[in-house]
Amino acid sequence: MTSPELDAAPRRPAFNLGRIFRDQLRNIAPFATLLILVGFFTLAAPSFATLGNLENILQQVSVTAIIAVGLTFVILTAEIDLSVGSIANATAIVLTFFTAQPDYVNIANIPVPGGVAIVLALLACGALGLLTAFGVTKIGIPSFIMTLAMMQIGAGISAVLVRGQIAYTVPKLVLTLGSKSLFGVPWIIIFAAALLALAHFVLSYTRFGRYVYMVGGNREAAEYSGVNVRFIIGAVMTISAVCSGMAGMLGVAYFGSAQQNEFDTFLLDAIAAVVVGGTSLFGGRGGIGNTIVGLFVLGVLNNGLDYVKIDSFLKILIRGIILLVALVINVYAERLRATREVGS
Repeated sequence: MTSPELDAAPRRPAFNLGRIFRDQLRNIAPFATLLILVGFFTLAAPSFATLGNLENILQQVSVTAIIAVGLTFVILTAEIDLSVGSIANATAIVLTFFTAQPDYVNIANIPVPGGVAIVLALLACGALGLLTAFGVTKIGIPSFIMTLAMMQIGAGISAVLVRGQIAYTVPKLVLTLGSKSLFGVPWIIIFAAALLALAHFVLSYTRFGRYVYMVGGNREAAEYSGVNVRFIIGAVMTISAVCSGMAGMLGVAYFGSAQQNEFDTFLLDAIAAVVVGGTSLFGGRGGIGNTIVGLFVLGVLNNGLDYVKIDSFLKILIRGIILLVALVINVYAERLRATREVGS
């Protein structure tokens, strides 16, 4: 016979490997993809798996990583920012507009001290972010439409300031962070790693980070809990713009020039890094750890395809297929979660 106390005691749920797999599908799939890619390219090209090439991969994804930090905040709130590449362009060109250029650069710019130029560039991207935040939170424009408009505004600022020319000179601090090294490690890798670590700390250990997850997970419940939802959304939009601006400034030094449309391709790269890594497009799930895995997947893929000498046009197609698969997994994982919650 069993006592009533034992009968009433809650039972631990049985170990269910299938349920664990379904619950963690969004995290397992990108990591498994990374391992498969590393294994394939190591077998196809033994010189791929070297410390020197690892540094190449890290350096190649650094600019994308800085943009992806801001996008992670935005996507966690179930919003989107399509203006990141355009704001990176605009900020880079604002920086060079206020930096003395060589005589052969035909830009009627306004040279100021390097520190002032950096501050003005940061103020520019911050102002663009605040404008986006105002449109989304105060006027009520959907973030997709608002950031689409900001994409055009950023492109317009770039066009007006640079007028089809190419600028080369940036302040010394930006040049150091974008193209120099510290004990053999490129500064741009150190900067990107530090920003990723800071963002992870904010999202994981601060009240603001908890609110970001709450807004993305259940906006209505967050409002009932006293969270200022509009402030959180406005803040992440501004964070995204500032991260894009910093990526644009360092990217000028890394690529060696600032020109119109230079960062346009980074929009898809940054979104792909966040989504491929497993952060939910529906908000509330994921984070910087997922973004880091996504960055490695994209970096290994791009770098490895160069090693096996696949046609550049085919490389674009392969990247698109991997992004599509990641989106399918993202949506499928969300449906599994919703089905489980309804059943429980």
